[in-house]
Amino acid sequence: MSIEIKVPSVGESITEVQIGAWHAEEGKWVAQDSEIVELETDKATFDVPAPLDGNIVEILKKPGETASVGEVIGYLEEAERPAGIDEPEPAKTPPKSEAASAPSKAKEATSNSEERVMPAAARVMAEKGIKSSDIAGTGPGGRILKEDVLNHQGSAASDNGTFREEEIVPMSPIRKKIAERLVEAQSNAALLTTFNEVDMSAVMDLRSQYKEMFLKKYDVKLGFMSFFVKAVVDALNLFPQVNAEIRGTDLVFRNYYDIGIAVGGGKGLVVPILRNAERLSFAEIELKISDFGQRARNNKISLDELQGGTFTITNGGVYGSLLSTPIVNPPQSGVLGMHGIQERPVAIDGQVVIRPMMYIALTYDHRVVDGREAVVFLKRIKEALEEPTRMLMEV
Repeated sequence: MSIEIKVPSVGESITEVQIGAWHAEEGKWVAQDSEIVELETDKATFDVPAPLDGNIVEILKKPGETASVGEVIGYLEEAERPAGIDEPEPAKTPPKSEAASAPSKAKEATSNSEERVMPAAARVMAEKGIKSSDIAGTGPGGRILKEDVLNHQGSAASDNGTFREEEIVPMSPIRKKIAERLVEAQSNAALLTTFNEVDMSAVMDLRSQYKEMFLKKYDVKLGFMSFFVKAVVDALNLFPQVNAEIRGTDLVFRNYYDIGIAVGGGKGLVVPILRNAERLSFAEIELKISDFGQRARNNKISLDELQGGTFTITNGGVYGSLLSTPIVNPPQSGVLGMHGIQERPVAIDGQVVIRPMMYIALTYDHRVVDGREAVVFLKRIKEALEEPTRMLMEV
């Protein structure tokens, strides 16, 4: 008897998904609860598990096609485990001594895995039978881009003339949603951006002083983002308009701070939320952000973790950005942009000195936040980062 593989309900507002990769082929046996197909919505990517042991007898929807919630996308026929297929070993929790090195090990493994190949590049490589080991990636972190594959193929085909090709790829639900929200923000809000710069010496000195003790105690590195989250919460507490939103003809103010942290994922940029950031310690912030980053790369961020948020922080500096104008995530009224740290000459007490400087940018909805408030809000973040003890003393 065949069992229907259906698109499960994944959220009240979601009625359609896009089929991603099938992890199983027709005629192949799968174990119960193993991941058989990847589904993508406009907010997140998730996998559908096999309801029981059996063989995939038919696949109705191919990768890239859309399907409605409840629609049948394939059939599974119950069958016992074939001889020669071992039962998977249960996952083991690494001892604490290994936990501290997990992020670095994961990073090392990622650089040598399929995740360093971007999706468009992977499709061309599969079509042309090209191995990732044959291509030098030029993208961030050595990632292989589609252009790298085409250049490689073009070089190989240079004796037969110029290699020119176009590829039409449907926009993913996440990319469509990002496009819609960016246009919505530009069309429906009065956006302005104000800039400042921060001397990062004090933060860098604190990180250098406590990084080993912090790592030993919490099994996570002390990064810059926890300082920025703390500084943002401090500034939002003084300027609640930046944490507010327009709802109809009303302004909604909050006494809590749910901070969205933009992280790069396997399917694009996602913004999981640090709920009640005002209650979190430095260690809790770093642990949550590290967890977000790892799960975003594997498309394991849940829908609930992406919904809501009262303010957003995005860090273009990790990609080499020196200065940018971030776009507000509606219905929020503000977003802080971090950028790269560069040693630059600055004048202090009449002397020219070299300091590690970072440009920061605040884009805000002028319907909610006045220019003076925005400027002083950003100045407060600058002061909190240049003198971190001010946040502890609340002065």
